[in-house]
Parts: sequence; structure tokens; C-alpha cells
Amino acid sequence: MAENSVFVGNKPVMNYVLAVLTQFNSGATEVSIKARGRAISRAVDVAEIVRKRFLPDVDVKDIKISTEQIDSEQGTANVSAIEIILAKK
Repeated sequence: MAENSVFVGNKPVMNYVLAVLTQFNSGATEVSIKARGRAISRAVDVAEIVRKRFLPDVDVKDIKISTEQIDSEQGTANVSAIEIILAKK
């Protein structure tokens, strides 16, 4: 499943949409969109743009949310994470 993952960060939304479309066009039946922190809203946007505008035959199979502890110089911080799994019908 790791090879069919798209990690969402700070780039424009359409870059990630293109990455998801490329995965589906190369034969993948499922693609996982993963994001942490402030990029979560961008990951949701990616999933919705793919579903509504480009691939109407793709559905949300599962959504997983979690909290990860990140160690930094200031101590530990809790960071929210999301994984949206899109699958062809």
C-alpha cells in the first residue's frame, strides 16, 4: 500500500491531485492520501477534487485519523494526522 500513497504538504493542491490521478491511471485500485497538521485540510481538498471533478467512479473507502507525538527542542508536541483511502468502485 505504501507505493500507492500521496503525502500532502505545502505544495499547491493541484500537484497532489495530479499525483493521485497518476496513481489511478497507472493501474492502482486504491490510493492513500496522507497528511499531518495544517496540511490536513489540503488533503481533504485533494480527495474531493479527485472525486468530484476528475474521477467520479472513485469513492472514499476509509478515513483514518490519529495523533502523533513529535519530539522537538521545545519538548513533545501532538500533531494530528489523517489518511484518506480512495478506491475505484
